Amino acid sequence: MQLSDKKATLSFSDGSPSIEFPVYQGTVGPDVIDIRKLYGQSGMFTYDPGFMSTASCESGITYIDGDKGELLYRGYPIDQLAQKCDFLDICYLILNGELPNETQKAEFDSNVTHHTMVNEQLHFFLRGFRRDAHPMAVLTGLVGALSAFYHDSTDITNPHHRHVSAIRLIAKMPTLVAMAYKYSQGQPFIYPQNDLSYTGNFLRMMFATPCEEYKVNEVVERALDRIFILHADHEQNASTSTVRLCGSSGTNPFAAIAAGVGCLWGPAHGGANEACLQMLEELQANGGVAKVGEFMEKVKDKNSGVRLMGFGHRVYKNYDPRAKLMQETCKEVLSALGLENDPLFKLAMELERIALEDQYFVDRKLYPNVDFYSGIVQRAIGIPTSLFTAIFALARTVGWIAQWSEMLSDPDYKIGRPRQLYTGAQTRDVPSNRG
Repeated sequence: MQLSDKKATLSFSDGSPSIEFPVYQGTVGPDVIDIRKLYGQSGMFTYDPGFMSTASCESGITYIDGDKGELLYRGYPIDQLAQKCDFLDICYLILNGELPNETQKAEFDSNVTHHTMVNEQLHFFLRGFRRDAHPMAVLTGLVGALSAFYHDSTDITNPHHRHVSAIRLIAKMPTLVAMAYKYSQGQPFIYPQNDLSYTGNFLRMMFATPCEEYKVNEVVERALDRIFILHADHEQNASTSTVRLCGSSGTNPFAAIAAGVGCLWGPAHGGANEACLQMLEELQANGGVAKVGEFMEKVKDKNSGVRLMGFGHRVYKNYDPRAKLMQETCKEVLSALGLENDPLFKLAMELERIALEDQYFVDRKLYPNVDFYSGIVQRAIGIPTSLFTAIFALARTVGWIAQWSEMLSDPDYKIGRPRQLYTGAQTRDVPSNRG
């Protein structure tokens, strides 16, 4: 970041001395006021619930312009990346800052491919869970358990260790997600196969059985790869901030990523696509397209308790750029699988049409987000709803580990310690009759 010529001045109405703060500029986006010395000079904190106006770190990985509906990974627009690159290209880019050349890509892809197996003991660990456990509960445990198996890459002060941990997490996450799914189905685990792509390998581990040969559908493979790309990173969201905060204590990377998995599980974050599909299924069961207008009127009634899932975003105040790409992918997959007349897709299109024409939704900038279509795509592929958030975690792992590593390389990095506005009881004595 670069120091700006301008400064910010905080003045007080009670005549206390004003305080001057430096202002820093990023490459794009809003300037920031450096308030690190506020408490020392004034004895006061800032108050910002949800951190809506607070920059918690300096980062060069991802940039979002919510008003323009723009998402950049290392400066590259998401639509260009999604159309011209595969997921491992994106992983290399997010980790290293540049897209790989042909030699770098071959080496990186091979490195990831040859780390996809997990320690066999993890199979025994997995069998301690109930078969009907939510996949995110299982995944949180499995990712955290990796720190018990890979002791040779947990020195967080060593850049090489951090790189090895990143490769291991990116490589092993598809294996862990597939294991969680197979366990819930009572099916045998399918080991990775090194001659397949990252995404093709995941599909095989998910859907193959020992009974017959499994052939990866290329359209499905591209669609899932795009889902991974669109979810790879998204700036300082709740789960990424959780990974950074957890990692700031100096904990190992597997524990930090497990914390991110746990945060992502929430329905307001990674669970949103699961909630969106459930909404569509309920609407389909209660009248389908014919009842969409009535449903949308209930959404507008604050007293109805009806919520429209898959629309609007905490950051985007324009059309989520990932949603446009996901809509294209959704059409391709449904066509390839002979599901063009899928009732949920028709329902989704009608919901979108009304939302984009109704002034109520337009005024509130409630555009479809990426979750709106990704759930339909995953359902068409055969991924159960309960596994949607685990797929999200798989894709977001590269962003989490890159943000974690970036934080550890930052000379200004400190253990996270938010402050509070205390509104509890003042100092008081325990009554004498308490002994």
